[in-house]
Amino acid sequence: MLVESFNPFNNLLLSSIVAAIPIILFLLCLTVFKMKGVYAAITTLIVTIIVAMAFFKLPGSIAGGATLEGFYQGIIPIGFIVIMAVWLYKIATKSGQFAIVQDSIASVSRDQRVQLLLIGFVFNGFLEGAAGFGVPIAICAVLLTQLGFKPLQAAMYCLVSNAAAGAYGAVGIPIAIVDTLNLPGGVTTSQVALIGNLTLGFISFVVPFLLMYIMDGFKGVKETFPATLVVAVTFTVLQVLIAAFAGPELADIIPGLVAMIALALFSKKWQPKNIFRINKDEKADAVPKHSIGHITYAWSPFIILTIVVMIWSLPAFKGLFEKGGALSALVVNFNVPGTMNAVTNKPNELTFNFFAQTGTAILITAIITIIIAKNMSFKTAGHLLGLTVKELWISVLTICFILAVSKITTYGGLSNAMGQGISKTGAAFPLLSPLLGWIGVFMTGSVVNNNSLFAPIQASVAEQIGTKGSLLVAANVAGGVTAKIVSPQSIAIATAAVNKVGKESELMKMAMRFSIGLLILVCIWTFICSLFIS
Repeated sequence: MLVESFNPFNNLLLSSIVAAIPIILFLLCLTVFKMKGVYAAITTLIVTIIVAMAFFKLPGSIAGGATLEGFYQGIIPIGFIVIMAVWLYKIATKSGQFAIVQDSIASVSRDQRVQLLLIGFVFNGFLEGAAGFGVPIAICAVLLTQLGFKPLQAAMYCLVSNAAAGAYGAVGIPIAIVDTLNLPGGVTTSQVALIGNLTLGFISFVVPFLLMYIMDGFKGVKETFPATLVVAVTFTVLQVLIAAFAGPELADIIPGLVAMIALALFSKKWQPKNIFRINKDEKADAVPKHSIGHITYAWSPFIILTIVVMIWSLPAFKGLFEKGGALSALVVNFNVPGTMNAVTNKPNELTFNFFAQTGTAILITAIITIIIAKNMSFKTAGHLLGLTVKELWISVLTICFILAVSKITTYGGLSNAMGQGISKTGAAFPLLSPLLGWIGVFMTGSVVNNNSLFAPIQASVAEQIGTKGSLLVAANVAGGVTAKIVSPQSIAIATAAVNKVGKESELMKMAMRFSIGLLILVCIWTFICSLFIS
């Protein structure tokens, strides 16, 4: 926050209402006015700048710097990741590998509900744990589309699924960051991971059944119950145990991998009585059989991606680029013009570290894939890259505008105003605690940023009302993951991945009820827990 006060009206309720104008406006633009994502983002950015400068007295130079910072981070890492992920998919498709991937998935089950469990839920969760930052949404949405799912539905399924894995994304960073915040009451990562299982485990268990309901109603839940139960129990139990006893770092990766194997093995013995296909008239053609070697070759882009991304996520690898590290000379730091950090009294600093980017890990995977793939040359791959950039540049621009809004609301004190306003509800605060997390992720698109913003408020209020701080910080995370379903950043990534740019309002309308429904469940559950945990 780079303003003198987050309460410019000397009335916290009024200040928080004014601070909420950008969120309300963005939702209205997408849902009521049905504006395209890029126009909604531009409109919201202009209004956010006006609110921050006129009411919260954010200096114009810092507003400009915040916009620049948002655009930079919209391109690196987010835009870079999305473009590389979609390019990798195009390479795998052009080389013929993806056709075999489709056959291998269909060989597990011709039922598209089971395919959704395999790709949309467990593979999504695995990729979220290994990479995060939109990678699972981008890759899994296009995988489902090519399996016959309608594009916007595929995107929506992946967004809903991501709620089960978002808390432990990118090797557990959203919860691991707690230890760097020096929270009131000495709240630690291990405490949040342990107590968070009460809520996060519940979400992970419910989401697979919710997906079946969304796709095929109660009939779908009933007919796929054995397979869904195998996935839900395997993923949730492992996630809870690993988070409790080993920490958050592997709480998506191992459960996702084991659940994929468990579902594949279970499907050899059991299949739904009625095979569900989205296209009812589609003929159930025999699935071509492929050798283990051909299947391994077909899946090699995703196997290589997993290995490379996991290497990129290792502390030892990251340490190479830290101060004094062997590759620290490759890291470039530069100041954001016109800004000033309230803590360091220096301009805000951005970092350019090309080689440590997750997008670079995907780029390396793509290059390896080009080398080993049949019927693929660097010339063809370059043409595919050009097509990818042409398809996605508007979506990347939309993400840039959204992140600019996020930076301005943070530096201008708008986020703090809303957080402090909600925190004044006293004994009822545990009921609204997850709502604070929902707001944080909706505004920033990141559970990490959400914790940075609001975890200190959650822990501080917990001390005041006699509730366990780790419970409310965990609620902040749980509320946040329900917002990932509809955060503008996630919506933009999802529409870009399925080549439906301009349909952001339609996708948000499809997904919003599930985000709000899960949020309400989390709010009620957190309040109940607060009555017994102190």
